[in-house]
Amino acid sequence: MASFKPVAISNAGFAFCRFTIASLLWLAVVLQNTIPIWAVLVLMLLSAILRVGRAPLILLWQYTVERFVPSREVIVDENGLLFSHGVAVFFSVICLVTITLTPLAGWVVTAAFALLQSVAACGFCSALKLYTCMTNGTCCRVGLFARKMRDNARSS
Repeated sequence: MASFKPVAISNAGFAFCRFTIASLLWLAVVLQNTIPIWAVLVLMLLSAILRVGRAPLILLWQYTVERFVPSREVIVDENGLLFSHGVAVFFSVICLVTITLTPLAGWVVTAAFALLQSVAACGFCSALKLYTCMTNGTCCRVGLFARKMRDNARSS
């Protein structure tokens, strides 16, 4: 079982980060422009490198809105969010490469990524929950499937 590394961040800042990433992806799809995807890639890469407590969007919220409208803190798993940020970086690269090679397929992949990110932003089955499922056993349906696949691979 992977260790849980707790970190306290603003609940509103955490929501701001999730919804900003989803919004950027939808903006990319609607405008058929890769600049928002590049922004997601850079933001998620920096978030992975700097970790969630110093992630760019969390800090932006903390030093602007949070000063005037404080929100409660939430404890999150730094390791799980590192995994989640890594997944977002991976998907961003896949979107950019696919758009370059086959634009129509690339925009379909980007729309799927935007949909997944939107579902995660609303608190449903996210990469963070998938990580938690695979390491600690508290699963959503997708996580149960991934865990079953992992366990089958180990037993083979």
